[in-house]
Amino acid sequence: MSRKDAYNIEELSSLLLKAGFVSNEEINTVLYLAVNLPKPVFVEGPVGSGKTFLAKTFAEATGKRLIRLQCYEGLDESKTIYEWEYSKQLLFTQMLKGMIERLTEKSKDIKEAVSILNKEKGFFSEEFLVPRPVLEAIRGGDRIVLLIDEIDKADMEFEAFLLEVLSEFSVSIPEIGTIRAETQPIIFLTSNNSREVSDALKRRCLYLYMDIPDREMVKRIILTHLPDIKERLISQVLDVVDRVRRLNLNRQPSIGEIVDWVRSLLLLSAKDIDREVFVKTMTSLIKDRQDIKTVKHSLNTIIR
Repeated sequence: MSRKDAYNIEELSSLLLKAGFVSNEEINTVLYLAVNLPKPVFVEGPVGSGKTFLAKTFAEATGKRLIRLQCYEGLDESKTIYEWEYSKQLLFTQMLKGMIERLTEKSKDIKEAVSILNKEKGFFSEEFLVPRPVLEAIRGGDRIVLLIDEIDKADMEFEAFLLEVLSEFSVSIPEIGTIRAETQPIIFLTSNNSREVSDALKRRCLYLYMDIPDREMVKRIILTHLPDIKERLISQVLDVVDRVRRLNLNRQPSIGEIVDWVRSLLLLSAKDIDREVFVKTMTSLIKDRQDIKTVKHSLNTIIR
C-alpha cells in the first residue's frame, strides 16, 4: 500500500500554519513520519493543549476529510466499526420466503430452490453492512484523517478492537472476512491521561506529548489568529494568563479559550486590561464555576 501524498517537514509546518496551527520541530517530525511510514499517532497531554485541534487542522491543511470518533465508557464495536442493517435484512428474509414458496411450487424440490437462492446475495453481505467511523476510514484510505478522541475514556475492551486497525489498517468481519485499506488513512488517537493506555496500543503508534504551550508559543498562536493585535495588549494578555495559570484551578484555560478571550477584548475595543474589562470578559477564559470564584478572589493578584 502506498500513499499518494508526500510532504517534507517544512511543507507540513507551512501547511499547518496556514490552517492556524503553530507547530514546533517535534510535532512536525512526528507528522512527517506518520505520513511517510505510515503509522498512527498517539497524542497525549493535558486538557487544552491542542491535541484535537492538531488533528483537525492537519486534515484541513492536507485537504483530507476528518472522521471523528469521540470515545466514552461503554463504547463498543457496533458504534465504532460496523453493524448490520437489520430492517433491510428482515425485508430480505421476507423476500426469500416468497421466493422459496414460488420456486418449490414450480420445482417441487426444496433442494433445487435452495440451490437457486444460494446464487443470490447473502444474508450477511456488504449490502446490509452499515459502516461506522473506523470502517469508513479504512474504506476511504489516504483521503481520510481518523481522529479517535480521548481514547482513555473508553474501556480496555475497545482498545483490543483497535489493535488490528492500528497495525494492519484493516478490520475483520466474521461473516465477510477482512477489509483492508488500499491506502492508509492517517489516524490520531488522543488521551488526557485519565487512565493508562495499554502498551499494545502504544507499540503500534508514534508517540507525541503535547504540553500546555509556554508564554512564547501562546504569543505566536495569538498573533497567528489575530495578527493586528497591539503589542501592549498582547503583553497584558500574556501576563494575565501567566498569573491565572499559577492559581489552583480545576481546569486551566485552553489555547482555544485564550484566543477566544482575546477576540472578546478586541470586540470590546479594549486597549488595556483593567479590573472592569477582565471581569466582563473572564467567562471567555474561565469555564468552571468554582474556578470563576477562585479567580474573582484573586483579582488583586491577576490585575495589577
